[in-house]
Amino acid sequence: MFTKLFILAIYASVLVLIGVVASRKVKSLSDYYIGGKNVGFWAAAFSARATGESGWLLLGLTGMGAIAGVSAYWVVLGEVLGVAISWLFMAKPFKRLTDSYNSVTIPDFFESRFKPGTHLLRIVSATALSVFVVIYVSAQIDTTGKAFESLLDMNYFVGALFGFFIVVAYIFFGGFLASVWSDFFQGIMMFSGLVFLPLIAWFMMDKGNGVIQGLSAIDPALLSIWGTSADPWINFFTILGFAMIGLGFLGSPQIYVRFIAIKNEAEINKGTWVAIGFTLLTDAAAVTIGLLGRYLFTQTGQSPEAVLGVGGEEVLIVLVENLLPLTVVGIYIAIVLSAIMSTIDSLLIVASSAITRDFYQKIFHPEIKDVELTGLSRIVTLVMALLALGISFSVAVLSPDRTIFWFVIFGWSGIAATFCPAIILSLFWDQYSEKGAIASMITGFACVPIFKFIVQGIDSIGIYFEKLDVLAPSFLLSMIAGWIFTKAYPGKEALKL
Repeated sequence: MFTKLFILAIYASVLVLIGVVASRKVKSLSDYYIGGKNVGFWAAAFSARATGESGWLLLGLTGMGAIAGVSAYWVVLGEVLGVAISWLFMAKPFKRLTDSYNSVTIPDFFESRFKPGTHLLRIVSATALSVFVVIYVSAQIDTTGKAFESLLDMNYFVGALFGFFIVVAYIFFGGFLASVWSDFFQGIMMFSGLVFLPLIAWFMMDKGNGVIQGLSAIDPALLSIWGTSADPWINFFTILGFAMIGLGFLGSPQIYVRFIAIKNEAEINKGTWVAIGFTLLTDAAAVTIGLLGRYLFTQTGQSPEAVLGVGGEEVLIVLVENLLPLTVVGIYIAIVLSAIMSTIDSLLIVASSAITRDFYQKIFHPEIKDVELTGLSRIVTLVMALLALGISFSVAVLSPDRTIFWFVIFGWSGIAATFCPAIILSLFWDQYSEKGAIASMITGFACVPIFKFIVQGIDSIGIYFEKLDVLAPSFLLSMIAGWIFTKAYPGKEALKL
């Protein structure tokens, strides 16, 4: 236990040090929220990927590999496609526009793009951002508590508080730069830990008759790329849901703020292949870890959850603790926390910017200059963090059987369905109007809870939408709503790219 805590203390000290160093560069609101638009491609790419993946990559996707088998590789395909489309086709036009508008936040971009006569568009986007970001942050705090509970036998609430205070400590002072620099450090840890673990496991384990034969003996359905159910429609919707997770990379604010902050388009060109390579290798490794854990630690007819936790979410932990020495186990604890905290810090910065920049300054006090808001930015960041902590603890008490995958994906889907369709249409449809953008965001925002809590409960079709999950249908309806309202309420003038 001492070794694990010692390594954890070193890790926490590095993050706090990053926050202190970054704080010396924070002189204005732009510095605090977008790093003065001076971020290089390595930091931007690793930060975007670490933020986009979060703790669900190490605990949720590995667990999915253990439960769903090779069909979980559809998630890998979907995420690689989403990242590739984002960096290859969307990043540069988005960067070009946000630079020309001098945008600091995503609502800044929307208001400059459409030039509305009121602040309604900014209010809608900032409100949606604040709500779902807080939910997403609370999901990550929940993951932190589960990680401490599983890895260190620490009380869930004590562990969640410990991780919470670490991340708040460094972003409170260092803002976006602390987030990006720490994400770069943590992204390297995540990449190394995920890619090397299946290789280590492969060479250390007794392969016997082979992994393929072993998995087939446990459950032949684990080797079917088309899913594990006897119902082909269940499999179809499950695979579609897996692949559509990648839609969230096509405009989610916590990721796209990296494109606002990156130095220039040349850095985007360089960062593209770093981001795609990171996604392909880490996601494929995560699913493979789940498969190896299922092969090594479960037997024919045995419930995987009895050994690998609810949703298989302890498979990485079981694999590490059984195959690696204590010192390396301590490093993996830090790696799991890296995945979680790299998302918490970015989300808190985005939520704080929505309140400070978009509500307080742009709507209520436009006379206040950016340089005067740095102190308020830190206070708002702390308040948003405490709100997310309260939600996380409430969900933990009210829903003890929740899975990391469900909680995280709900927050992720809410942000993605609200903003991604609006950003896609803003970039590629020159006739897209303000009313269309508002309709897109409201529809995406509303559809996520509707599909989750109403449609999935309908007897005849609910099971299929449960497998499909909420992002794909919410995303589609958001796009349709944007098109309908743009046709009904066209804008004043077309976008000139």
